[in-house]
Amino acid sequence: GLFRVRNFTQDDAHIFMKEDQIEQEIIRLLAFIDRVYAIFGLSYSIELSTRPEENYLGDIAIWEKAEQALANACDHAGKSYQLNPGDGAFYGPKLDLKIKDSMNRVWQCGTIQLDFNLPERFDLTYIAEDGSKKRPVMLHRVIFGSIERFIGILIEHYAGVFPLWLAPIQVKILSVNSQSHGHYVNQLQQQLQTHGFRVEVDNRDEKLGYKIREAQLQKIPYLIVIGDEEVQHHSLNYREHG
Repeated sequence: GLFRVRNFTQDDAHIFMKEDQIEQEIIRLLAFIDRVYAIFGLSYSIELSTRPEENYLGDIAIWEKAEQALANACDHAGKSYQLNPGDGAFYGPKLDLKIKDSMNRVWQCGTIQLDFNLPERFDLTYIAEDGSKKRPVMLHRVIFGSIERFIGILIEHYAGVFPLWLAPIQVKILSVNSQSHGHYVNQLQQQLQTHGFRVEVDNRDEKLGYKIREAQLQKIPYLIVIGDEEVQHHSLNYREHG
């Protein structure tokens, strides 16, 4: 469902810069993208998409300059790339970032698009060091693509077994007997929540095996089981998922 939503949220940024800042800015963005994807354990490849055959804005000379700037930035950042001729946006060439999930499926998420044309059409200027008016260059930058779709990719990438920091419920506390152990279970929940954990309690009057199996199917990272011994010794007994 997250791949076909009614509306979506994009992490779209627009960066304005001088021409001599293009390479360093793209190198900086590639390092930022490295950092973000590494957090989720995602590897990626880069495609350099060049000028479309028709319906493009601006002069061919500007396009060639922009394409060369993207290629140089990749080279200087130590990133290899594949050429994808004719697949650029109508206003400029781009780097498409294609991530690979744990099942080796490829998803196009991030993009860095270099745009000489829109600043021209909007008649944008800045005052240079010599006091003259100059035209800036623009970068369109997206890392996740659609946030909703990215979450869908992550669910499948992790097969629902989220790392602890990302899991919606990090800890589930199960009581062996809701009457005898419920009070201590609630105390534990409050303590863990004070430390910033996302905790759920299962105090239902069900068999313990049933409650454990249900929590395991939900792939919750940590289960804490509370019985007589834990209440008596003010301790806890935990099991990690998997």
